[in-house]
Amino acid sequence: MSSRRSLVTGGGGFIGSHLVKLLQENDEIVRVLELPDVPLPATVEVVRGSICDADVVRKALKGVQRVYHLAANPNLWTLRKSDFNLVNFEGTQTIFAEVAKHDIEVVVYTSTESILTGKARRNWQVNASVERTLSEMPGPYCRSKFLAEQAAFKAAEKGLPVVIVAPTLPVGPGDRLITPPTRMILDFLNSKTPAYLDCGFNMVDVRDVAKGHILAAEHGRVGERYILGNENLTLGELLHWIEEITGLSMPKQRIPYWLALVAGAISEFIADYVTHRPPRALLTGVRLARYPMFFDSEKAVRELGFPQNSVRQALVDEIEWLLSNGLIMRSLPFPHRRRMLYRSLKAGFTNK
Repeated sequence: MSSRRSLVTGGGGFIGSHLVKLLQENDEIVRVLELPDVPLPATVEVVRGSICDADVVRKALKGVQRVYHLAANPNLWTLRKSDFNLVNFEGTQTIFAEVAKHDIEVVVYTSTESILTGKARRNWQVNASVERTLSEMPGPYCRSKFLAEQAAFKAAEKGLPVVIVAPTLPVGPGDRLITPPTRMILDFLNSKTPAYLDCGFNMVDVRDVAKGHILAAEHGRVGERYILGNENLTLGELLHWIEEITGLSMPKQRIPYWLALVAGAISEFIADYVTHRPPRALLTGVRLARYPMFFDSEKAVRELGFPQNSVRQALVDEIEWLLSNGLIMRSLPFPHRRRMLYRSLKAGFTNK
C-alpha cells in the first residue's frame, strides 16, 4: 500500500465520494474531513467537523501529504445568505492558513464554472484564462466562490502549492445529497417542471472530474486554473437525451428569460420570508442561464491528460442510479425499463 495520505474535505459529497473511491483504488490512505451528519465509508480515516474550525482543520492535516479541498455549500439558495460566505470563502481561508503551517506537497482547490461565465456570445466558449470581477457574480453563492478562488490564487502567489480546478456540471451515479444538477434532472424525470428556460451549459462525467483532481495534483502547475468539463449542450438537447433514454415525455414548452426571472424572484421571496424552505425556482440559477455557459477544457486535456468519456453514458448511469434508489416516481415504459435493468445487472456482474 502507498504510504501517501491524502485529505479530502467534503469527501461525502458527489464529486468527493468518487474522488475518495479513486484514491483508495490507487492504494492511498484517505482521510476525510466532513460534517457529522454526512455518511462515509468505513474504510477511510474520518475527522468530523467544519472547515471553518481551525482546530478541526489542524487535526485533519496532521500527517497529510496532499489536500483536496472540495468542501463547500453547493446550493444556490440558503436561508441565511451569510452561510455562503462563512463556508465557501472563510472556510477556504482557514484551510489555506492551516496548510501554510504544514509540509504539504500540493493543494487542489475545487472552484466552479459558475463564476467564470459572463455576457458571452452564443457559441463562444469560456477557457481557463478568463478573468471576472466580483460585480459580475449573479448571487451570494457565486460571490462566495469567486472570493474563495481569489484566495486560492493569492495563496499560490505567496508560495503555497495550490492548483485550481473548476468542474462544470457533473453527471453520473451516486449523488446521495442531490446537488442542483441532479435535482434539475430528477425534477424533469418526475414531471415537476412543466416548462423550461432553454440555456447552454457544459456537462461532464463526475468520475472524470474525480480523476481530474488527481491528475491536477500530479501534473498541474501551481497557481493555474483548469476547467474540468466535456460536452456543451442546450437544455433542450439534454431533455431530448433523457426522453430517448427513458421513454418518458419531457416538457416541450419554453419560457422566456423575463418570465423565469420573475418566477425566480417571487419563489425566493416566498422561501426567504414565508416557507423558509428551498424555492421551486432559483434566482441565481435563472441569472446564470441568461447567457450560454459553454466551456473549453482543452488546457486540462492537454496538460493533465483529463479524460473525455461519454456524457450521454454518464447520464444513463445517473438515471439508472436514480431508478435503483427509488427516486424516479414515474414508471418507465416497459422496453426502456427492461433495457436499463439489463444494463444495471450486467454492470453489477462485471464489476464483481
